[in-house]
Amino acid sequence: MPESMPQDACELLDADHIAVKHLFVEYARQAMAAPEEARDRQALAQRICQELTVHAQIEEEIFYPALREAIAAPQLLDEAQAEHQQAKALIARIRGMRAPDPRMDDLVSQLANAVEHHVKEERDVLFPKARVAPGLDLMALGAQLKERQDELVGQAA
Repeated sequence: MPESMPQDACELLDADHIAVKHLFVEYARQAMAAPEEARDRQALAQRICQELTVHAQIEEEIFYPALREAIAAPQLLDEAQAEHQQAKALIARIRGMRAPDPRMDDLVSQLANAVEHHVKEERDVLFPKARVAPGLDLMALGAQLKERQDELVGQAA
């Protein structure tokens, strides 16, 4: 996950979105350029899964609960969590592939599409609502997210 100056919660989460988008692009580039290099793609797929797992966890533990208290849009947050469940199911299937498997490319593509849809909704709907929510300190929330993110990344290492 990206390392930088203190960010508000939306900026931190969006930096994660951008970082994982780059990983998906790299995965697709490798699949097109060298389909026989399945081991390299498998390692990249596992990295994508790890990044998304940490990202989803900090959203679910910190960001979404804070938004539930600050904005009157429970259906948006319910939908976001349902999208997380869809992504987690795909991640579990990808992680379950211990050897290179042709189905992995399809699963990673499905995951990329699901994440792209989720990111668009966060950028277009949730983040704007968070930015105008009275009493929601996005800088403090960003610091909490970053601290938890670092902790989870450290545990995974």
